[in-house]
Amino acid sequence: MRKNMHPQVNSQYKIIAVDDEIGILDSLKVFLSKAGYSFVGVTNPLEAIEKIRNEHFDLMLLDFLMTPIHGDQVVEEIRKFNKDLYILLLTGHKDLAPPLETIKRLDIQGYCEKSDQFSQLLLLIESGIKAVSQMQLIKNINSELQTANNKLEEAYMETIEVLRFTVEAKDAYTKGHSDRVSEYSELIGKNLSLSDTDLKTLKLGGLFHDIGKIGIPDSILLKTTKLDNDEYSEIQNHPAIGAHILSNATIFKDIIPIVKHHHERFDGKGYPGKLAGNDIPYLARIAAIADAFDAMTSRRSYRDSLPLDIVKEEIKKNSGTQFDPEIASLFLHILETQTDEINRIMRKIKKTVNVNTFTIFLF
Repeated sequence: MRKNMHPQVNSQYKIIAVDDEIGILDSLKVFLSKAGYSFVGVTNPLEAIEKIRNEHFDLMLLDFLMTPIHGDQVVEEIRKFNKDLYILLLTGHKDLAPPLETIKRLDIQGYCEKSDQFSQLLLLIESGIKAVSQMQLIKNINSELQTANNKLEEAYMETIEVLRFTVEAKDAYTKGHSDRVSEYSELIGKNLSLSDTDLKTLKLGGLFHDIGKIGIPDSILLKTTKLDNDEYSEIQNHPAIGAHILSNATIFKDIIPIVKHHHERFDGKGYPGKLAGNDIPYLARIAAIADAFDAMTSRRSYRDSLPLDIVKEEIKKNSGTQFDPEIASLFLHILETQTDEINRIMRKIKKTVNVNTFTIFLF
């Protein structure tokens, strides 16, 4: 036995050998048990497939010529549910091994000719076990990094939530606005049969679409009279500010187009990019009409909420100019046919949420 073989270390690794010659399995069992490995021998390749499906093994020694199926067919089945198992193919003669293309395709790590002397095989097993050990170490490190990253993203999400609540806490007339825009956007997305991923993006994008207003002075944000040109230019910066705030966390990368472009107009006269038509991100076009609808149906310091009939007329009038005409048409249909759901969102019940030192009222 090689001097660097340590049974107390090797015993944590489990090897399965598949060969229809029981004598070979018996020899391997004696040899590998002495080397300190946990060993299982199987003569039936079909049984071996099920055993690997239900138990953990680190490395497999596999005969090529077997009945009722050959070794490459065994690997074909195993790779359907196990991509990690380290496989060494045993052949009675090198000329009987499968083609190199097959070995690569099935991710067989190596092969060895059968022999009464197991020294070459032992070298390949040692090398394989080292590779398995390194891969496990890498997986553990990646798992730890992912856990740390998740905690970091959770902390960042909480910070952004505080900023969002802070924006809405400034103005009694806009509390709950982002929550409603989120729900309207998601409702439109469901009626468009969008994927679950897109629906999640719409929901999150609606919640944070106005986060950039944290960077707008209160004197402008809370002004009850008409904004002058300079003030209007200043408030037009909030989508870009919001996109910049969210760009520091990968969890927000999918919603940045919504945050940045929800004030674009279909005719190209919006901001900040003056994008037009299909150049405007699709989900941003959905959020844009949800945002406008909630703005029109909510009370403001300078006006009461607009009657629903007037809001519908405004949407019709601005279809194709401010709004994507197809989305506008669908939303008008929703307003006509899903009144209970629309009213539910409009009448969201107040509840108090404590965030650090803030007391925020959500609608």
